[in-house]
Amino acid sequence: MDELFDQRRYLIPFRSSLLPQIFTHTLVIGGGVAGLRAALAAAEHGDVILLSKGPFGETNTAWAQGGVAAVLGGGEAVGDSVADHERDTHEAGAGLCDDEAVRVVVGDGPGRVEELLNWGMAVDRDASGEPARGREGGHSAHRVYHSGGDATGREIERVLVERVRAHAGIRIFESCFALDLITPSEVEGAAVLGAITHHTKHGLQMVWARSTVLASGGAGRVYRETTNPRVATADGLAMAYRAGAVVRDMAFVQFHPTALYLPGAPRALISEAVRGEGALLLDQSGRRFMQDEHELAELAPRDVVSRAIVRAVAASGGGRGGHVWLDCRGVEGMSDRFPGITRMLSGFGLDPSRDLIPVHPAAHYTIGGVRTDLDGRTGVPGLYAAGEVSCSGLHGANRLASNSLLEGLVLGARAGGAAGVEGAGRPPAAPLSIVSDIRPSEHGELDLGDVKSSLRSAMWRNVGVVRTGAKLRDARDMLGFWARYTLDKIFDGPEGWEVQNMLLVGALIAESALWREESRGCHTREDFAEASDALRAHDAWRRGDAAAPVIEPLSPSVDGAVGHGAPVA
Repeated sequence: MDELFDQRRYLIPFRSSLLPQIFTHTLVIGGGVAGLRAALAAAEHGDVILLSKGPFGETNTAWAQGGVAAVLGGGEAVGDSVADHERDTHEAGAGLCDDEAVRVVVGDGPGRVEELLNWGMAVDRDASGEPARGREGGHSAHRVYHSGGDATGREIERVLVERVRAHAGIRIFESCFALDLITPSEVEGAAVLGAITHHTKHGLQMVWARSTVLASGGAGRVYRETTNPRVATADGLAMAYRAGAVVRDMAFVQFHPTALYLPGAPRALISEAVRGEGALLLDQSGRRFMQDEHELAELAPRDVVSRAIVRAVAASGGGRGGHVWLDCRGVEGMSDRFPGITRMLSGFGLDPSRDLIPVHPAAHYTIGGVRTDLDGRTGVPGLYAAGEVSCSGLHGANRLASNSLLEGLVLGARAGGAAGVEGAGRPPAAPLSIVSDIRPSEHGELDLGDVKSSLRSAMWRNVGVVRTGAKLRDARDMLGFWARYTLDKIFDGPEGWEVQNMLLVGALIAESALWREESRGCHTREDFAEASDALRAHDAWRRGDAAAPVIEPLSPSVDGAVGHGAPVA
């Protein structure tokens, strides 16, 4: 990766002593499931500031149509078990899941879901009044719980936001952009002391904290085709990297197989649960093709379905502009079961009970992220991470459907709790004199909107569902070119900061994908079609050492520490 990606520590010039100063015990950055649950856990040990980039309803959590997976009541009565859920998670993760991460999240998950139910979460129920169990791709049993058919994330967000708003120890800063994590120096191991933020009303502020939990979500907007809301611009990943945290497994970006594919329309997600209720995938000739691809057919893991769709499109001569059909006509009670999806489709003149729905994969979930242990510790003192921005080892090389909300609940609570408890042992946050001295650029300028559009298109075309070494090298060169004329600039608003973050994280994704000369999970290389035992490991990247990754072997967490790992021969 070009050295210029490592040159700037902060996005903007500032003197900390000249900015408004705000103090808290724990700062939580992110308003989705992981951030909300972390804030509630941290608030048991001290005051909390919860910072949300946009309104609470504009998060990947709130947009999540799928459900939350858990084996409630032990599962014996319905032929399921925690061990089965663990096995399915490992199977989807293609040999790269960390055993302890799977054990903890799947094992603790039922308790966290029951907690939500006790807090008033509404779930769909069967005829007997019990929570109804659905099935989604990669699951061997019916263990996925939904709210309102296709509004599970929105319901989880509602319940958690209500509790956060009612908590006297939590202050909420909505529409507040976190630019960078604060460290007293650029020396490796320097502790994070909070963040510099930009509020739409109050401008720049220094938020000092004993502990900081990063729960800012993923990087889907780095791609032209994505199911993510506009706020998912990789900001948390970029600021953690600039602060010295290790990021790992960045090659693994999950593409959801069934996003609506209409010219000029947003790539709206059509939940995997629709296929769980019997919807079929058809090629352009009307032939069902998933039966030839996997024993679970339409319910195969997402990477399998996405690649099969790409092949089906290519076989029909559709190229990049083609699609396949999702046939929902056999789904009983489609409009009642999935009211949100039905309303969305009707807005485009489509009736799923009558019409075939054009679909194509789109970037959906960032599997790689900031390396953490199972209590959210990142290796940088004072910094914790949870949710999509993190890489706990749960998902391996490909996330099992409906495990993301579960991870946010379980590891969000653990990270918030650890941040609160361990922060109590640190001295109160005190303002330090920090100076970010960035000289105005003397280089030529590029149109910011053009750069953003071009980088998203380049990532989609060259670092998408199917990759090759040649295209990845070209993507790296393109990103480096745009970075030379963008990363050296000083911007005064979120649009510019987002593009700088997207360039950095796009480069990390491309570099990791170029290094990983194999096909595993949701990372597919046409020039290295098989998985390699030598690469059954995590690739870890740190600012200042971006020429090559540190290779970390698979190992379960033992004492909560996250070391640098040993090279793999």
